[in-house]
Amino acid sequence: MRVLKPGLRLKSAVCATEVMVIRSPGTEGLVTCGGLEMLGMGDAAPAGATLDPAHAQGSLIGKRYVDATEALELLCTKGGAGSISVDGAPLSIKQAKALPSSD
Repeated sequence: MRVLKPGLRLKSAVCATEVMVIRSPGTEGLVTCGGLEMLGMGDAAPAGATLDPAHAQGSLIGKRYVDATEALELLCTKGGAGSISVDGAPLSIKQAKALPSSD
């Protein structure tokens, strides 16, 4: 587990996914992708790490992923085959807010 603070960059141990923390409550959390904990940008992937098929829904570049309360927001800077979760709860793609109509 690591303290999730804005600007923190992480990469997947099992696929090409990379994310950056955009918004966070400043608490610790376990960020996983493809079923394994995400690594710091300078860390090496463990030998023999494989993608868990139960966590292989994929991540899309440029999309913002949020938890259920939208207190934590991650920006996917590089897409991959693994899906992103925090503390065991899968993150969902943040939906765009509707703009007010103009007359």
